[in-house]
Amino acid sequence: MADVVVERGRVARATGARKGSSLRNALGRKSTVAFFLTLPLILLIVLLVLYPAFYSLYLATLNKAMTKFVGLGNFTFLFKRETFWMVVKQSCIFAITAVIFKALIGFIVAHFVHNIPGRKQRKWRGMLLVPWVIPPAMSTLAWLWLFDPSYSAFNYTLSFFGVGPIPWLGETFWARFSVILVNVWYGAPFFLIMYLAALKSVPDQLYEAAAIDGANWWQKIWYVTLPMMRNIIAITTLFSLIVTFANFDIVRILTSGGPLDTTHLFATWAFQVGIQSSDIPLGACVSLFMVPILAVAAIFILRDVSKRGNEA
Repeated sequence: MADVVVERGRVARATGARKGSSLRNALGRKSTVAFFLTLPLILLIVLLVLYPAFYSLYLATLNKAMTKFVGLGNFTFLFKRETFWMVVKQSCIFAITAVIFKALIGFIVAHFVHNIPGRKQRKWRGMLLVPWVIPPAMSTLAWLWLFDPSYSAFNYTLSFFGVGPIPWLGETFWARFSVILVNVWYGAPFFLIMYLAALKSVPDQLYEAAAIDGANWWQKIWYVTLPMMRNIIAITTLFSLIVTFANFDIVRILTSGGPLDTTHLFATWAFQVGIQSSDIPLGACVSLFMVPILAVAAIFILRDVSKRGNEA
């Protein structure tokens, strides 16, 4: 009997030792530590991203009073409205045009700043980052005053050349031009700082080898700089495309979607339909249409990045 008790004690101690050892091994693994370190961020994403997304899906299936399930009724209703397709068109024009110009301006300015000596380069970086650092709502208010139909600084300057006055926010073309201009002004510094960091990672030996082979400045950019920067260009473009597509404050402050809803984006029209018109399910339905468009863009861009990573 005593032997049985002793044996059971040994088994219990061995089991406890194994459990303690396995727990220490689990905590000692890098993957486990990484999981616990990222757990607060995961919980934050679930709370602020996943929950609102699924709740929007739920709201989109309700009627205006949110008392009855209507299935895909809100979606079919939107498909029949001309304003919805105009918003889709305008959102695509706005996002694609703005991202292209931000990328071009950021790439060109990054090259100029990259060739400036170190001390002066810090000053230029600081000055060129100012538009991106200022809160967009505040800077857009300044642009609103510049576009003012009565006291526009732009029209006053153009009057010296016999041009104007231009209805910056009163006509469809100029209103679209104005909101894209402000978005490019605000977002180009982001591309600048990302491309500048990428340029600093390109080895000088590659440019020296290209120069020995007789390459001119354009050939150096095309065959050396761009291939070395392709991944950062793709990721930056994707991030900016998502942010630009979901833009709200610039259009809301400058035009509120006018004239005649021709500058509305998904975010501003969803706000007008859902909040101002008190049709929250329909507003949720409008906002959800950004998901498939951005998902397609993300799939193509990330697949290209992954493909180049595998080739490397």
